[in-house]
Amino acid sequence: MSNVYSTQDLIQILARERQACMNGQRLSLAVSPSGNPAIDFFLKTEGIQSFTAYQNFRAAVQEYQRSHHVSGIVWQHLTVGSQTLRFPKVHDQLAALPEDLQVLANAKAAIIGFWWDVVNGMELYLSLNAGKAHQPITRPAIERIYQRSHWLSLYQQGQASTLELILQLGWGQPEAATYRQGFPASGSEYVHAVNPGHQPLT
Repeated sequence: MSNVYSTQDLIQILARERQACMNGQRLSLAVSPSGNPAIDFFLKTEGIQSFTAYQNFRAAVQEYQRSHHVSGIVWQHLTVGSQTLRFPKVHDQLAALPEDLQVLANAKAAIIGFWWDVVNGMELYLSLNAGKAHQPITRPAIERIYQRSHWLSLYQQGQASTLELILQLGWGQPEAATYRQGFPASGSEYVHAVNPGHQPLT
């Protein structure tokens, strides 16, 4: 029986292919200009062909994942002060298998508990309009979003006074949630915790 690629193998394969596409070494020649001169002026054919080649390759890798039951989960560590959390996350170039979604669901309570501990005393903002705007949000409102969420993820930006801790509350497929291409079946809300007197970064 032939060896099955691991999660880390697939991540490395995708990174190499992405670099090759960015360097113009891979093109999807079936893709042609839109025919609209205004659009074609800004979107060069080679760029569209490279982007499409990578999207097609990534779709093939994700299909390989599903057919060979290769997890899309990578484990992350986040340290804030003296507290550290190890939590699962689906790699942004891989798909989530049904069993991956269960792992994510099982980690929800630990992630939200850690987040509430480390954001104590910080101001909370809900991201709006794809991160272009933010509005204050209360803990009860966050808890309501949490109850509807299937999985969570954490991100950190800045340091010291500019520290920003971001909680992603998602549903559906993580790989389709970030850029809203899977909405409404998949999507997410982002809550930003910042030090008093600061605003979330845009």
